[in-house]
Amino acid sequence: MGFVPYTTLSSLRTLKCCRLMSMYPPHFAEPILKKDSEIINKKDVSHVPIKAAPNDLSDSIFYGVLKNKLLKYITKKGNGSLAKQLLTDTLETIKRTQIERLNLINAEKENVIIDTERILVNAIENSRPLLQLSEIKRGGVKYQVPIPLTEKKSYFLAMKWLLDAAREKDRKVHLPDKLAWEILDAAHGQGRVIKKKDDLHRQCESNRAYAHYRWS
Repeated sequence: MGFVPYTTLSSLRTLKCCRLMSMYPPHFAEPILKKDSEIINKKDVSHVPIKAAPNDLSDSIFYGVLKNKLLKYITKKGNGSLAKQLLTDTLETIKRTQIERLNLINAEKENVIIDTERILVNAIENSRPLLQLSEIKRGGVKYQVPIPLTEKKSYFLAMKWLLDAAREKDRKVHLPDKLAWEILDAAHGQGRVIKKKDDLHRQCESNRAYAHYRWS
């Protein structure tokens, strides 16, 4: 057996590690998950093999990015089917409530939203915080410094607050009913989640004098 250079062994190990990262060979093309956000190449690529899309992604009208994230936050102990059923019951409760409200109101029916996905998006957008307080120590004193949140963190906190507010209510009430009312309250700019966001923004506003400690 001849001598194998160390560089060759290193490159083989790197190639092997990269190969084990995916079950598909390197010449497989990435799948197009959302047709409205992907630029499709006009060249003929029908002969190129394509990787399979993840199970939780779809281009159907029933798929939503925020709904998928909320579904993952509801899931506990890997029980995804139960979480999906709970979210389905929640959206059904919201739909029934809005239809009942639409039938009871004689005027201004255009203000009642029936689309549950639109209500969910409005609730999450209204619950998103823009700032948070971070404890920073300067000169032996700890200051509560307001720091802007990233988009990903703000969406996470909004959905977490909605779920926490629903779970803190009476345990005798089913979770879809509690979560549906929290989402409806947040969509109309009221409720405990909106109050929690406003209180956080008020605290950040009162501590804005310490904002320069973020860079010092």
